Amino acid sequence: MVEREPPDAPVIDLTEADFGAAGDRSGRELVPVPRAPSPGVTDAEAAQLSDVDGWGRSEHMRRLIRTVYDPVYRYWFRAEWEGLERIPPAGGALLVANHAGAVPSDAPVIMHGIEKELGRPVYGLADFFFRGLPVAGTLWSRGGGVTAHPDNAHRLLHDEGQLALVFPEGVKGPSKLYKERYQLRRFGRGGFVETAMRAGVPIVPIAVVGAEESMPILARSPRLARLLGTPYVPLTANMALLGPLGLLAYFPAKFLLRVLEPVHFDVAAGQERYPRSRVMEESEAIRTSIQDALFDMLSHRRSVWFG
Repeated sequence: MVEREPPDAPVIDLTEADFGAAGDRSGRELVPVPRAPSPGVTDAEAAQLSDVDGWGRSEHMRRLIRTVYDPVYRYWFRAEWEGLERIPPAGGALLVANHAGAVPSDAPVIMHGIEKELGRPVYGLADFFFRGLPVAGTLWSRGGGVTAHPDNAHRLLHDEGQLALVFPEGVKGPSKLYKERYQLRRFGRGGFVETAMRAGVPIVPIAVVGAEESMPILARSPRLARLLGTPYVPLTANMALLGPLGLLAYFPAKFLLRVLEPVHFDVAAGQERYPRSRVMEESEAIRTSIQDALFDMLSHRRSVWFG
């Protein structure tokens, strides 16, 4: 018998309550602190020595990732975009998408597609768990990963005018069983809406079809997940065919991505709090718009593999 997902599975949500009060983070700052300049080294010289920005992102690393990943994007997933022009060419915006796949394949597809087609960097917001991984955590940061924290999001969106990508379903999205595919989970407590309101930027919803089939989950083991300290331990169809290597190999499902109309908020930016009812209403409206788009896209899809 397949066990249901435990009700207390963590969800990535950009609210202070989800990450603890500021006083609880001593010794583990989530927001990068600028490094002190080396004696005798000018800002221009420092920039030439390293292209790593304050978030740990390296354009050299991103360029290498784009080179290696582009054949996967173009020939394996054969990604097709609709409405890409709706993503702002400049200024901050919070990209919000559905999330799926035991080892999610949607984030790299979205980040690569936008950087390739629009030439804008995308920072992916994710749980602190990823940053804490040895070696992989550093590579994650160099590739544009940022810990999902309200202060980080505000700096990216408001202060620096960047594009930030977040998946409000959190781990409940990629941990869904295959029989639950394309059924969106609750979008947390709406913290991503409050973050966009405070930063004064629009939310750009993105509906993604294809990730569910690239690494579908047949069953989960909550007991093993607790033992290993991971959000979930899946048994995927890929693993059933390829064994443990299945966690490294995606099925060639065709990706279809639809960018929906940006959502703007007629509220003053920079407020400490926003009406909870308004935040939850906007969050549910965005979730519904993505869900409706997914149903529409699926109704017109002729094949998982060919679109």
